[in-house]
Amino acid sequence: MQPTLIACTRATASSGMPDLPDNNELAIRVMAMPADTNAAGDIFGGWLMSQMDIAGSVFARRLARGRVVTVAVDSFQFKQPVFVGDVVSCYATITRVGKTSITVHVRAFADRYGQSHDQIQVTEADLTYVAVDENRKPRQVPKDL
Repeated sequence: MQPTLIACTRATASSGMPDLPDNNELAIRVMAMPADTNAAGDIFGGWLMSQMDIAGSVFARRLARGRVVTVAVDSFQFKQPVFVGDVVSCYATITRVGKTSITVHVRAFADRYGQSHDQIQVTEADLTYVAVDENRKPRQVPKDL
């Protein structure tokens, strides 16, 4: 399988890292560490799923203006492996806003250690969150998004 390379159009000169892919917002950036590996020494898929869920929830929480909970993983596709030392960046975009729910499309890209600043897409997912109140009951998402 050929890796998907995403060229970032807006470089950030001060950080030396590429800026976000168009039409997405950076939700989180984290480095894959040796503690995140499975028994075979590869980055554990569950670790990456967790990072994607965190990224989606950060984005949904901001839009919901409060607590959200994950209610569904509508799709999840692993495209390329993640290796120890990769810097994983998760970008999010809203795909649907319902009465109490927000669906977020999250794409993860890996910056390979010691390679160019091209980002290799490693995963993408659609996750649905529900806004909840202090009693953990569903509440309406603000309409003035």
